[in-house]
Amino acid sequence: METLALTTDMKLVLGLVAMVMVLFLFERVRVDLVALVALVVLGLTGLVAPEDIFNGFSSNAVISIIATMILGTGLDRTGALNRLAAWLLRRSKGVEKKLLLYTSAVAGLNSSFMQNPAVMALYLPVASRLASRTGLGLSRFLLPIAAAIVMGGALTMVGNSPLILLNDLLVAANANLPSGVATLEPLPMFAPLPIGLALLLIALAYFHFFGDRLLGDNIAGDGSVTPARTESYFARAYGIEGDVFELTVSADSPLVGMALGEAETVHGAPLLLALKTGNDSRLAPPADARIWVGSVIGAMGARQQVADFAQNNMLRMSTRLREFGDLFNPSRAGISEAVVPPTSKFIGKTQAELALRKNYGISLLAVNRDKDVLRDNIRNLPLRAGDMLVLHSIWQDLAQTAANRDFVVVTDYPKGEQRPHKFKIAMAIFAVTMLIALGSELPTSIALMTGVAGMLVCGVLKMDEAYSAINWKTVFLMACLIPLGWAMDSSGTAAWIAGHTIEQLPEGLPVWTIQLTVALLTAAFSLVISHVGATIVMVPLAINLALAAGGDPTAFALIVALSASNNLVTQSNPVMSMIAGPANYSARDLWRVGAPLSLAYIAVVVVMVNLIF
Repeated sequence: METLALTTDMKLVLGLVAMVMVLFLFERVRVDLVALVALVVLGLTGLVAPEDIFNGFSSNAVISIIATMILGTGLDRTGALNRLAAWLLRRSKGVEKKLLLYTSAVAGLNSSFMQNPAVMALYLPVASRLASRTGLGLSRFLLPIAAAIVMGGALTMVGNSPLILLNDLLVAANANLPSGVATLEPLPMFAPLPIGLALLLIALAYFHFFGDRLLGDNIAGDGSVTPARTESYFARAYGIEGDVFELTVSADSPLVGMALGEAETVHGAPLLLALKTGNDSRLAPPADARIWVGSVIGAMGARQQVADFAQNNMLRMSTRLREFGDLFNPSRAGISEAVVPPTSKFIGKTQAELALRKNYGISLLAVNRDKDVLRDNIRNLPLRAGDMLVLHSIWQDLAQTAANRDFVVVTDYPKGEQRPHKFKIAMAIFAVTMLIALGSELPTSIALMTGVAGMLVCGVLKMDEAYSAINWKTVFLMACLIPLGWAMDSSGTAAWIAGHTIEQLPEGLPVWTIQLTVALLTAAFSLVISHVGATIVMVPLAINLALAAGGDPTAFALIVALSASNNLVTQSNPVMSMIAGPANYSARDLWRVGAPLSLAYIAVVVVMVNLIF
C-alpha cells in the first residue's frame, strides 16, 4: 500500500483529535462543550464543508438516539419494570442465584432496544426492591445487572450509541473508498444478534459461577439500600409489613353498612387502604365511606392477620389483585415518609379533622414522634411539628399535597404521572415498532420515530414528557463529534495512520491479530474519550486498516463499534458511574471484577465477527 504524504489538513485533524482526547481525559471542560468547540474549529478551518457542518444533528444516528430515549420513558411510565420485578421474584422463588440470573438476563434483553444508561436507571429501583425483599446486599445485584446491560446492548443496532452511529459512519466512508472497492452497506437491525447473545451468555455465566467469590466479602460495599425506598425499612422501623389482599364482603358479614372508619377499629383489623363499591374504586377512601354487600376492601398486613380478620368477619380473601391491580402498582402508589414543618397548617389537628383521605387521597399509617412509633388510634392524634408521618397514597396525590408545604416528603418517589392502564397499548406500539424495523427497508430512525409518534398519539406520553426524556448532553455530544469522523476520513488522516501502522507490522500477520489490536485500542480509547468519541475516531481508521490488510472493512468497523462499549472497569462509562455510589463499589472492586470480563468481551467479539463474516 502506497503511503500518503502528510498534508496540512491531516495535521489539523490530528491536532484536533489530540486536543479532544486530552480535554476528555482531564475533564476540566465539559465534554459537550469540547465537542461543540471541535465542531466550530472544523467549520472555521474548512475541514468539513459549511453546508455539511451541522448535518450531524439530523443524522439517522442522532434521531435514533432521541427515539430510543423517548420509547424507554414511555415503557417506564406504564410500570412495565415494576411488573417485571414482581415476576422475577415469583419465578426465582427467592433463590439468590436464580434471582440474579433472571434479573440480569432480562435487563440484558431490555438493553437491546433502549439506551444503556436508561435501562440502568430503570433497574436501580428494581434491584433496590429485590435486595430489600430478599435481604441481600445491593452490591450483589448491581454489577451483574450492569454487565448484562452493557453486553445486551450488542443484541441489536439500536442497543447502544456506538452501534447506532455505525451505519452512518459506514455510509459516510463510501465517499472516500478507493476505486474498485465494494460499497459498504448499512447493517440490518439484528445483524449483531449472535454476537450479543454470546456476550450476554458470557456475562451471565461469569457471575453465575464466580459471583460468590467475586461479589462476596471482597466487595467493600455493605449493600445498604436507600431506606425509604424499601419495604424492609418500613417493616423494621414501623412494623408495617405484609402484602396487599382483596377482601370481598359477603351478605352475612358484620361489616355490612359499617363506615370504613368503624371497620378499622374492629379487633385485629389490618390496614384498610382501598375500597371498591359498585364501579367506584378508591385508594385511601374516606372514613365515612360505607361498606356494602359485594364491596371489595384492599387490606395490607401479614397473611395470617388478614386471613383471621377475613374469617372472623365473613369476608372472602383473595391474594390476586383483580380489582386493585392498577391502584397498588408500585409505579403508581406506595408508602412514603414526610416530616411536618413548623409552618404547617396540620399542626394541632388530627387526621379526622384534616380528613386526609377524603381531601387529599392519603392514608396515615403511623407517626414517628421522638423516636416512638405511634400506630394505635392515630386517627385522633393531634400532629406536632417534627412528626414523621408514614403515608400510603397514589404518588400523584402525594405530589399535589406536598406542593402545599404542609409536610415535606423525604422518600424518593416517581414525580411524573404513571399510566399503568396504558401498559398493553405501549407494549403493542413497541412490538409494531420492532416489526417495522425488522421487516421493512426503512431506516431504523423512521421505525423508531413511528413508535414515538404512536406513544404520543395514544397518550402513553405527553409531548412535554417526551422532550424531558431526551438527554440533550448525549445528543449534542454525538451530533458535534460526527463531523470529526467525516474529517478523519475525507482528509485522508485515517488512511495515513492505517498505512503507517501496516508498514510497522510484520509481513504475513493474520488479520485476526490486527482485529484484536483494533479492539484493544478502541476499548482503551473509550476509557479516555467516551464510547461515542472512540467510535467516531476509530471506525474510519479501522476501515482503512482493513483495506490495507486485505480484511473486511464492515467486520473491522463492527469490531470497533462493539469494543467501544467495552468499559466495565471505570466510571467514565455512564452505567458503571450509576452503580458505584448506591452499591459503594470502590475503583479496585470495578477493576478486579470487570477486567477479566472485559478481556473475555474482546475475545468473544473478535471470534464471533470472524465466524459471521
